[in-house]
Amino acid sequence: MSIDKLIECAYEFTEPSFITFVSPGEKSMLKVAVILGSTRPGRNGEAVARWVYDMAKKRGDNNSVDFEYIDIKDFNLPLLDEPVPPSQGKYSKVHTKAWSVKINSFDAFIFVTPEYNHGIPGTLKNAIDFLYREWNNKAAGFVSYGSAGGLRSVEQLRLVMAELQIADVRAQVTLSLFTDFENFTKFKPAAYHEKSFNEMLDQVIAWGKALEALRTGKLAHYSSAPAS
Repeated sequence: MSIDKLIECAYEFTEPSFITFVSPGEKSMLKVAVILGSTRPGRNGEAVARWVYDMAKKRGDNNSVDFEYIDIKDFNLPLLDEPVPPSQGKYSKVHTKAWSVKINSFDAFIFVTPEYNHGIPGTLKNAIDFLYREWNNKAAGFVSYGSAGGLRSVEQLRLVMAELQIADVRAQVTLSLFTDFENFTKFKPAAYHEKSFNEMLDQVIAWGKALEALRTGKLAHYSSAPAS
């Protein structure tokens, strides 16, 4: 869905349901977002995220998994400006509503993140903090890059995932600015990263599917309709 279409949906937005309805016996397509967490001009992350997306699409999962590339830069999110805590889902800003519609449509995530000063990029943390229930009961994996492979950024993200009720997987991909980037700018990943990438994605898909029962079964808690 294009950003313009998301904005159109945002104007019609009332309140997210946070529920995926699946008929008995119906097999739903698992939807996985590759989220680029850097918005810095000249960022290395764009090449990394495209590599992740292309690698995912080349696998044999296309009949059961749908991958989408998400650049948080496209959503023009300001510093968090919602007056009501996101856990209540009562959004007042068009940009928040568009972001909510997009994130709520996914079952799992692959976060592509750099490491800034031993931590998470502010833009990624800010984007995450705009929402709450849209993240719940989903799976996440990480592809990080930096002088130390982005490890410390991912360690902090794992703490955030726990609070958001996201199941983050153990396997991850760590890319070094010294060995996977020519002159620290041109992305040339070592071949061995493909193995760790596939291990990470296998786990994300497995957990994303396993959590489907939670995403489709909390009708009494999340729905405004009376329980039957």
